[in-house]
Amino acid sequence: MHAYLLVGPTDNQQSAISNLAKKLNAKILEFSINKIEDTRNLNNLIRLSFDSPTLIYCENIQEAGEEALNAFLKNLEEPQENIYFAMTTPSVRSVLPTIVSRCQVIKTAGGRQSTNENQQEIEDFLSMTTGEKLSYIDKIKDRNMAIEFAVNMVFFMHGSLHKNGVQYNSWAEDIKVATKTLSGLKANGNVNLQLSNLAINLK
Repeated sequence: MHAYLLVGPTDNQQSAISNLAKKLNAKILEFSINKIEDTRNLNNLIRLSFDSPTLIYCENIQEAGEEALNAFLKNLEEPQENIYFAMTTPSVRSVLPTIVSRCQVIKTAGGRQSTNENQQEIEDFLSMTTGEKLSYIDKIKDRNMAIEFAVNMVFFMHGSLHKNGVQYNSWAEDIKVATKTLSGLKANGNVNLQLSNLAINLK
């Protein structure tokens, strides 16, 4: 793994970054990303060859503009030798799902993170037939509940991506489906339609 998202209060994240850097045997390079120009400057920087492991640390990634994050996404999709990324946020729900799905989510002290809170619910849902899935999601009417369900699914799937026995390509496609659902729900798409598409399109 070369990208990490640290979730929790700002006061607790500095020590977590230091511990992560030690684990990776990497030096820390702090870099602020807010607008597209920042991402372009970062891209110019990492085109250079890094002789030793370097952890590029981006604080409060949720404050970056969507254009900047979409440009930054390529760095997470195409890892480079000796470069790691660590981003911090107080709440994982405030970060673009496409960013979250490409990171290992780490809960820092005092932070709240829904990755495992409803793990059993997600496992049970994924084991259902398509018809059972449709019946299950029909009970979810509230948008916030639907968003929480989709967030939990993205986190569970991402956390399980590299487990033994998981079919990587199929699981990765399901992550895309869940992420698309989450984006649709956050964009005020019809709750039942978004969840129905999720139930139908999961492998």
